[in-house]
Amino acid sequence: MTDVTLLHNPRCSTSRSALEKVESAGVEVDVVRYLTTPLDEEALRNLIGKLEDPVADLVRRDATFASLGMSDEDIATADQVVQVLLEHPTLMQRPVLVRGDRAIIGRPKDRVDAFLAD
Repeated sequence: MTDVTLLHNPRCSTSRSALEKVESAGVEVDVVRYLTTPLDEEALRNLIGKLEDPVADLVRRDATFASLGMSDEDIATADQVVQVLLEHPTLMQRPVLVRGDRAIIGRPKDRVDAFLAD
């Protein structure tokens, strides 16, 4: 049985760091490259139900977010976040770690260590 699921973007140094920490901890990891295999609505809602962070934090506020003309008002609810991430999976924050009924965004990097220690 997998101990941790890591929603991973290998181009992201923080995501790569999280993967290294999980592997070093000796836990079994299921790596989901969410840009290659985007989460569907059910998976996103399941993730949000486990997320210990504010739901809006699941959306990256980067240049793509800005170029789409989006604001915090567009991601204020779980339904809005699901819709945005279904349409624009590149906007999903990374890395995201899931273990059992808990999920966190692995930023800053030291959050990964604390999550794995629990």
